[in-house]
Amino acid sequence: MNEQTLNKLNEMKLNGMAEAYEEQVAKRDFQKMDFDERFSLLVDLEYSRRKSNKLQRLIKAASFLDSNACIEDIEYHADRRLNKEQVLKLATGAYLLNGHNIILKGPTGSGKTYLATAFGVSACRQSFKVKYIRLPELLDELTLAKLAADGSYRRLIKKYTKVDLLILDEWLLTDLSTDEAAILLEVSESRHKMVSTIYCSQIDPSGWHLKLGNETIAEAILDRIIHDSYQIMIDGDISMRERRGLGQR
Repeated sequence: MNEQTLNKLNEMKLNGMAEAYEEQVAKRDFQKMDFDERFSLLVDLEYSRRKSNKLQRLIKAASFLDSNACIEDIEYHADRRLNKEQVLKLATGAYLLNGHNIILKGPTGSGKTYLATAFGVSACRQSFKVKYIRLPELLDELTLAKLAADGSYRRLIKKYTKVDLLILDEWLLTDLSTDEAAILLEVSESRHKMVSTIYCSQIDPSGWHLKLGNETIAEAILDRIIHDSYQIMIDGDISMRERRGLGQR
């Protein structure tokens, strides 16, 4: 009977419950517990296993550069001027439920990517779908799809619209062409007030107009980003690469 039960649990892909059931059969201590207690343990292990597997799938799908980044490990050195209360509040994910954005701004090496990834991992823990991508890669991907004229461009726009949190690194690091700005407008429009985006930029939003080029398109993009965004300035007398020894040779 035990073997049949195990086979059925595994066939239904309830592997966590099967493993816990085997342990209960093998150890006499479990025999002293009543049915509800034993069944609760079976369900708890299956639930925990599935939650863990789902988290790993979400983190893998996000394509983070550093999937180990986490809110708990953020360093609040005085010269960084990070507001810990604000960071922890954002980490709860309320901004995601409201379709708000986050703008992380600061010089190269200040830790923008790490902080953005930490927010991303936190979102994954809350079962949100996240995608990390550098802006140049996103524009290359969408530009090629648009040239293909086989419907892949619309499918990609839809794909990025469905992501709960899109992390755009290297935001406006270089000037964009009118075609690239038009693509960004479409992405921004499709996500506006529906889902959230984190922008990692070395440039303050006041200087984004120049990078976007076309004045009309720039106004439209900024209108869909700035007003619904939390802005975080990451400063520092010493870059995070130096603090962690990555700048040493």
